[in-house]
Amino acid sequence: MKGIFVRSKMMLRAAVGSVLAVGATAALIPAFSADATPGRTVDSNTVESFGRMAEAVLQDRTSALVDNRSTGRKAPSGAGKKVRLSSGLVHSEDTAVSSLQDRKKLLAKLGEAYSAADTKVVVDKTEVKGSRVTVEVTESTTLTYKRVRGDEPTTTGFKARHELTFSAAKGGKWELTGIQSADRGLRAVNAPVPAAATADAGSTPNAARAATTWPVKAVPKKQTSGYNYAAMAAYAEKYWRNYNPEYRKFNSAGGDCTNFISQALKAGGWKPEAGKTSDYTKWWYDSSAQSDSWVGANEWSWYAQNSKRVTSLSNVYQLEVGDILQMDFDRDGSKDHSMITTYRSRVGMPYLTYHSTNTFRKSMASIIASYPDANYYAYRT
Repeated sequence: MKGIFVRSKMMLRAAVGSVLAVGATAALIPAFSADATPGRTVDSNTVESFGRMAEAVLQDRTSALVDNRSTGRKAPSGAGKKVRLSSGLVHSEDTAVSSLQDRKKLLAKLGEAYSAADTKVVVDKTEVKGSRVTVEVTESTTLTYKRVRGDEPTTTGFKARHELTFSAAKGGKWELTGIQSADRGLRAVNAPVPAAATADAGSTPNAARAATTWPVKAVPKKQTSGYNYAAMAAYAEKYWRNYNPEYRKFNSAGGDCTNFISQALKAGGWKPEAGKTSDYTKWWYDSSAQSDSWVGANEWSWYAQNSKRVTSLSNVYQLEVGDILQMDFDRDGSKDHSMITTYRSRVGMPYLTYHSTNTFRKSMASIIASYPDANYYAYRT
């Protein structure tokens, strides 16, 4: 089914009616001609209503991050057929918004705020199975940095995929019963923190962990390596959203983040070293295969350290343009995500760009606010 384009600012449009209701009562938004009769094929108006519900939920989350933005939600009005949020999901979204408001407070302590946001949602696919419909959507959000320090970049942006589940309810209504991320990478800034899980710290990783304290004394790069760090950043900022067709994608095979930083490093002067695919002392890519170190987060770290192409930084805020950040989300000793620094403000705030939740210039402060308990590894290239 052709994607339906849905756009929102920070206020829901009149066509949506109103934002989601707080409390135990299921919230409703106009669904146009939605029909929840079991076995029916959903028409374009129904798909549009699903997209508008996705817009309402995701916009509501983003609203919680914008400075001086009221996040109070009113009970909706309107008549006719509806799409509604289940009472259970109302509760979970209330919790999600609350966690994002806490994130905004943490960001403020770190000297960061957002003054505006713009969210777009595209419905990519719908699948009907009896009285249930699965809807896949892509969210594109741009947040405008508030001038707190005075030298922030203008915006940060990301694309994220979500899967929504709608179930047939009484009275010919659809009920949104679930929404989950379809990405494996670093969670987007407006993505709530899931319920805490117990994780074993595991063995000590090879790379030295980096501290996350702010502020910290800068460690300027010595421009003696022969690498072009501006070219690394330019490559990453060119292809963060529109992938370079000369390279394979690995989104469905564990994530594209390390493949992406490898491309950027190569663009800035890293020379390939041929060898066996599994030899993590080698690093290469060709038309039919690539080394494990090109695409694997842990393998890249092993290669980068053994090749002496990187050194570890003691603090994540010492990252400069062209430097790499890796994260271990659950502190199990295995690195989960790789990013490249593409901008650094005059006061020392690094901004990261990456694939697997494709994101442009996300601040170090924002990443830490979203993952305060993760392990971080900062590499000087």
